Amino acid sequence: MKHKDGNGKPIHHPDKNRNVSLAITVIVLCGACFYLGGVFSSGKNPVVSITDHRNTNPSSETSVSLVTKAISFPECSKDYQDYTPCTDPQRWRKYGTYRLTLLERHCPPIFERKECLVPPPNGYKPPIRWPKSRDECWYRNVPYDWINKQKSNQHWLRKEGEKFLFPGGGTMFPNGVGEYVDLMQDLIPGMKDGTVRTAIDTGCGVASWGGDLLDRGILTVSLAPRDNHEAQVQFALERGIPAILGVISTQRLPFPANSFDMAHCSRCLIPWTEFGGIYLLEIHRILRPGGFWVLSGPPVNYEHRWRGWNTTVEEQKSDYEKLQDLLTSLCFKLYNKKDDIAVWQKAKDNNCYDKLPRETYPPKCDDSLDPNAGWYTPLRSCFMVPEPKYKKSALTYMPKWPERLNYAPERLMLIQGTTSSAFSHDNSKWKKRIQHYKKLLPDLGTNKIRNVMDMNTVYGGFAAALINDPLWVMNVVSSYGKNTLPVVFDRGLIGTFQDWCEAFSTYPRTYDLLHLDGLFTAESHRCDMKYVLLEMDRILRPTGYAIIRESTYFVDAISTIAKGMRWTCRKENTEYSREKEKVLICQKKLWQSSNSR
Repeated sequence: MKHKDGNGKPIHHPDKNRNVSLAITVIVLCGACFYLGGVFSSGKNPVVSITDHRNTNPSSETSVSLVTKAISFPECSKDYQDYTPCTDPQRWRKYGTYRLTLLERHCPPIFERKECLVPPPNGYKPPIRWPKSRDECWYRNVPYDWINKQKSNQHWLRKEGEKFLFPGGGTMFPNGVGEYVDLMQDLIPGMKDGTVRTAIDTGCGVASWGGDLLDRGILTVSLAPRDNHEAQVQFALERGIPAILGVISTQRLPFPANSFDMAHCSRCLIPWTEFGGIYLLEIHRILRPGGFWVLSGPPVNYEHRWRGWNTTVEEQKSDYEKLQDLLTSLCFKLYNKKDDIAVWQKAKDNNCYDKLPRETYPPKCDDSLDPNAGWYTPLRSCFMVPEPKYKKSALTYMPKWPERLNYAPERLMLIQGTTSSAFSHDNSKWKKRIQHYKKLLPDLGTNKIRNVMDMNTVYGGFAAALINDPLWVMNVVSSYGKNTLPVVFDRGLIGTFQDWCEAFSTYPRTYDLLHLDGLFTAESHRCDMKYVLLEMDRILRPTGYAIIRESTYFVDAISTIAKGMRWTCRKENTEYSREKEKVLICQKKLWQSSNSR
């Protein structure tokens, strides 16, 4: 009850009000400290203490820096030398086998995340350099005998002494991938003149098809799950060939619509006509209008091959007819066919889709589904009709490679606030930055750096500026930011969606260089810096590099955590020597595990 004076008015107590204000201020400050602490440290083992160093000179650009206390991460046990957190076989039993759901991404909760350094196998050596690595790798770097024993008759690879050799064979091309691709080029002339630039290989084996296409100017994403072949993707990346862990199951692949100029399946054992054709619907989504789908193996050429497939000619004929009917309903046309290879072409425009009956099956997707969503997006039993306003994104109208690299794509219009002039400015900016990076890191541009990841690209400018160097770049676009990945693919580059609060879909020790530009500035409110850096350590090869371009607020904290991961870092100026931004050049140390558990 309030006290009143003689006039009946309430009496206010200034001291009491000040105490309330002080209490509120303390609560707010404590909450802010708790939030910041949660961003940069683990709840179980806090490793980062927050201290703001404020510059009292008002003319200086430097105002705040993040300071951390020293930390040293232990080694993981040797059982984790090939640890893939989001595709971990130890967790498969928690998920069903229906449509191979267990092989999809299932990331561990935060309380199960590892806070240790993934060790290399015993006897690990720096990888053989490109282009020699395409034909051989060190056995100790990928010490798997299973695939060697099971696939030796198909000439996938063979072990000789300390090395695995890759003769270039495959299930459908045991005599060599070169001869196989020569025939394919005869069937698809666009593979020779720069029309076809990007491809995806589903069920890639050891990526010999993608490796061969590199010499023909075609950049391929080789895709395979972590399955009983153990290390298909790891072999591909050890060879210096682009690859990523993935499977077509119940979720969309991590790519936007109309990304690839060509898709390939060489006896990849995907049941294309089952479950309402849902797997082929996904190929239809990611394939560019006018793009090509290539199939070799069952049921193609069933008339001559059926005896080796443990089936009957009637069954294979029925399977082929079902496949052809499904493709026709999706506006694919048989483009060419010879021996074991059949090629279908997706409709170049929307004329075929407009003529389909209203009750067509599979049905068309409605407008509520975003065709470019590709991060934990469920597959639907419907197909995406290409948007007619992006006619120039069809393969028929795209500039040929390499002209398309610097051509402002039509799908820039998808990105709010983006113009062709902004795109051109981004190209110029990255040419300048790459010149500076090469001064800071002389190995960049040599065969010492082959597998590169740009961890938070916008338009792929970093990759475009490196296009003439002996490397390839996986362009990563944040699943929480603006979706610029269609532009990356339209330029003739490759990439994927990713949320850096989670692990990337690759094996340990698969990249020579990681590049990030303001990633922690953009994502620190969501992602724990410590776990992002530990993930970078997992996927970076020993002796590999990281170029970390960040606000001065973060660079010292990053350096401290990196030191705890056995990295060496040095702080450099940017090309314009701005005080608010620095470049860290870090290198991961090659160490052998002392853990025998």
